[in-house]
Amino acid sequence: MFRGSVPYLLVLALWLPGAALSENAADLIAGALADSEQHEALANEGANASFFCANCHGEDGNSRIGEVPNLAGQHPVYIHNQISAFVQGVRKDPFMEGLMRVLSEREKASIAVYYANSSVRPATAQAGSRADEGARFYVEFCARCHGDRARGSTEYPRLAGQQPEYLRINLQRYLTMSGERIYPAMTGAVRQLGERNFDAVIDYLSSLD
Repeated sequence: MFRGSVPYLLVLALWLPGAALSENAADLIAGALADSEQHEALANEGANASFFCANCHGEDGNSRIGEVPNLAGQHPVYIHNQISAFVQGVRKDPFMEGLMRVLSEREKASIAVYYANSSVRPATAQAGSRADEGARFYVEFCARCHGDRARGSTEYPRLAGQQPEYLRINLQRYLTMSGERIYPAMTGAVRQLGERNFDAVIDYLSSLD
């Protein structure tokens, strides 16, 4: 069908819009972090690819639903790691596991870059009554991993501005080891914090920008 020495699959990749034989989400994200043009292109693609995410996480990654996390401002590598965790069944949620498994590598990367590039709107406009107390607990038990201002990293999620209900649900999950989230270091920190102090930390985190 095709003449010459160009392999059929390479011709197909060039012919099909957006097709690439060796695309890998992690590599695409690394390229975007190193190159502003690639970053802009992926973020623009992600605005379209994330249309099915918007119903719960919000069009710009600021969640519409209390028990659903904000994705805005998360590090793109962290977002991709969580996508992989759902794909592998390491992180448990039947709906999310199924949804993440249908994404292409480029869609995973573009969604991660798009949400990471979105501005964060704190879930609560004003700090709660125990926020000052919560700030002290945060420094003692959480800041070593999540950062001084709770803005996260490649390995740890941004907690600043996060939905209060989502924070509470996940603190309980780690405390009780219910199985949806498994990370012994978090369980240890949450147990040291103590359930009676959950509200204080939530009051602090949910209002941060």
